[in-house]
Amino acid sequence: MESGIRTIKSKINETIILKGDLAGHNPKYVYLAENKNFLLVSDSITELLDCDKVKKPLKINESSLSFLLQSAVVPPPRTIYENIFILSIGDTLKVECKNGKFNLTFSHQFPFMDKYRDENQTEPKYDEILSLITSATLSRLDNKRESFLFHSAGKDSNTIALALAESGLQDKFTLVTHRSEKGGDESEISKKIAKKLGFKHQILKEEEKIDFNYQNQIEDFFRNSPFPCVDNVTLAYPLYSLQMPQLSKSNLIFGDGNDSHMLSPLDRRQRLFLPFSRGLSNFSGFRDSLNSESTLVPFFRTPAELFGMTGLTYKDSLRVYPSSCSVYQYWKSESDKRSSYSGTELKSDIYATRSISERMIRKLYNFADYVESNAILPFADSEVAKYFGKIPKRYLLNEKTLENKLILRKLLMDKMDLDSNKIGKMGWSFDSRGIVLKNKEIIYAEVCNCKYWDSVELNLLLNRLYKNIGLNSRKGIVSASLIYRVYLISLWLNHSKYIRAQ
Repeated sequence: MESGIRTIKSKINETIILKGDLAGHNPKYVYLAENKNFLLVSDSITELLDCDKVKKPLKINESSLSFLLQSAVVPPPRTIYENIFILSIGDTLKVECKNGKFNLTFSHQFPFMDKYRDENQTEPKYDEILSLITSATLSRLDNKRESFLFHSAGKDSNTIALALAESGLQDKFTLVTHRSEKGGDESEISKKIAKKLGFKHQILKEEEKIDFNYQNQIEDFFRNSPFPCVDNVTLAYPLYSLQMPQLSKSNLIFGDGNDSHMLSPLDRRQRLFLPFSRGLSNFSGFRDSLNSESTLVPFFRTPAELFGMTGLTYKDSLRVYPSSCSVYQYWKSESDKRSSYSGTELKSDIYATRSISERMIRKLYNFADYVESNAILPFADSEVAKYFGKIPKRYLLNEKTLENKLILRKLLMDKMDLDSNKIGKMGWSFDSRGIVLKNKEIIYAEVCNCKYWDSVELNLLLNRLYKNIGLNSRKGIVSASLIYRVYLISLWLNHSKYIRAQ
């Protein structure tokens, strides 16, 4: 047996229960043998995929590919592969052996519901928060490696930076940020914060034109990425490994991972759409007949789909990928299961366990696996999650003003004189629309070379979408994002070493 991989063999009348990590820092990956007589379980997807007991090449799950095209994520416990599953936040797997074969039953229960919070608790203490964050970082740190904190002007990475600075660890970490050529650049704010706290600082740059070196790096990145990912910033990461080779075999610290236990409030648009969504989403036939870029599409999403599930409509997905299935029934069922949830509970559950974990965090884990680095998400640490999962909602969320993470805002203001309200919502951005506009020939060549697509229908779709991307409207923005989506999926399907015969 390989290090870190648990083999479970079938035994008569045996029942085994496996649970996902509380806040998703270390998802469990499960492989079910084709004859269903043994399981492999590991915290490392690359270790699992490289195991000799896993039959290669792996097969693509048609339903999962349909989800990627239509929803931007493959919802756990599914993965893009047949017979490989994920256990993450709130997930449980019941393994039963019958007649020498395993039967798998998956269930999900969100662990950070309002009813679990102690509303009598006093205001959290700054020192407790900073100490927890420092411990969560250092406990996973490999001291033989260089360490880099991917830093923004946002609340999460600044809290980590402050925690490390107050522990006198400035000389052990370099703050790294991204310079966006379009709106939302935060690199100069990050630089000032790094100087104020005493950290070294480095800026990564954005490129819109894909040259020979960038293209080779992109292909190599997707060749070695365990999973496909369609996050907007995905294509920046191959570029980062070119600009900063020292990121390889390092500790990479990220501020992601607290949207589950620190709660995610509905934004104004979601508040507007949610009441309509419960009724209009029942018209699945009309919804499935729309063009993907239609301005009507958002009105017919199910409640669960309001939290980051965007993509091709079933009509367009079926044309491009003839094996497509509709994702409507799944999202309708997930919405119905949560009909008694508050809006905040609904979003916190779906957003954290689907959009965040399998798009935003997945790209980070893909990158860390690619450069053989140690990914650390202090806010996704179980002890940190337990702490924030218990504190009263009033210290995290103002549902009238839509402000979240209130205690972090207050901490940063009092400790650093950093006004998060004034800075606004910040995060790493990437001009994917520029990529689509300036690399048309490269994109056409890549997607048209993908054997999974109907080439005639694909060309028709691309031509239609490219006609829209010059529009300064929702249709133009959505059309560019859909082209980018199909391009990213095609890159992984064309180059992944895990699905290609060796």
